[in-house]
Amino acid sequence: MSGVMTYSDITTKIKAMEAKLLTDKDYETIAGMHGVVEVIEFLKGKPGYSRFIEQLDDSLYHRRHIEKVLVQSLYDDYTRVFRFAGFEQKKFMKFYIKGYEVDLINYCFRIVFNHYDWPFDLDYKKEFFDTYSQLSIEKLETSTNIEELVENLKGTEYYEPLKRVAQSPKATLFDYDLALDLYSFTNLWKMRKRTLKNKELEYLTKDIGTVIDLMNLQWIYRAKKYYKLVAPAIYSMTIPIQYHLKVDEFKALVEAPGVEEFVNQVANTYYAKKYHLDNTKTLEQLYKDSMVGLYMADRRRAPYSIASINTYFFLKENEIDKLTTALECIRYG
Repeated sequence: MSGVMTYSDITTKIKAMEAKLLTDKDYETIAGMHGVVEVIEFLKGKPGYSRFIEQLDDSLYHRRHIEKVLVQSLYDDYTRVFRFAGFEQKKFMKFYIKGYEVDLINYCFRIVFNHYDWPFDLDYKKEFFDTYSQLSIEKLETSTNIEELVENLKGTEYYEPLKRVAQSPKATLFDYDLALDLYSFTNLWKMRKRTLKNKELEYLTKDIGTVIDLMNLQWIYRAKKYYKLVAPAIYSMTIPIQYHLKVDEFKALVEAPGVEEFVNQVANTYYAKKYHLDNTKTLEQLYKDSMVGLYMADRRRAPYSIASINTYFFLKENEIDKLTTALECIRYG
């Protein structure tokens, strides 16, 4: 009963927002389109995106700007839910910001590392980050090289792990990405117990633990298949946390002599058994199936809980990923 009382208003709000998500029929319609402008006109009629598209001049109707609209819609949803949230719910929701921060830093690294001619173009994110984040977009936009970018993160939690990478003159973009991922997931895992309790802690533990396991599986697979890395190198690029993967299972996966042996080991894991991994599925599909199963099961079991918030943002981010993919496919015919 306490869950119903605590989450009644926010769950009602989320149900109303979820009704605005795209349907399977919408995706079928988009898949049949032949131009980005056609997709934009279609999304203009969808309440989740119309307000932001209407602010665009017709001359800005191309992929780069519509992807901004998708992100603005996500941030707007976050703001709406955050305003409805109570104290404990807000503590939980602040963990989402970590993912948005990592995405922003990764984007900035790509701009300065590859010496792109175009500017950072982050003004559309500034209001959201000024309100909810420790990162200063104003500072990040002044970065002209890697050293400046890292220094512009001084005072944030990301400075020290990235500063260590910057001390190596041979550091690559991959090294920075890896350091950021390893730090962010390891730190989230540590912080969750200090910040949350009860059901909020239970759900976040399950979510982060599952993501870490599945990311490690994908990283090990790619390390073996595409880079032919040996076990010590693979250990250094995986997150040192296991959730449903047992320690001895993890060791066997990393030390499998080849891809075929690795795949055979994966078949014995919790995830392969629960989500029926077979020769028709890739590890990426296993990841998606596992996350969909996790969020939907949590919400069915406890609709008046943090699971309602969690599931909504999973569905929203999944929608944005699908739309981004569709736009790319349509753009290139």
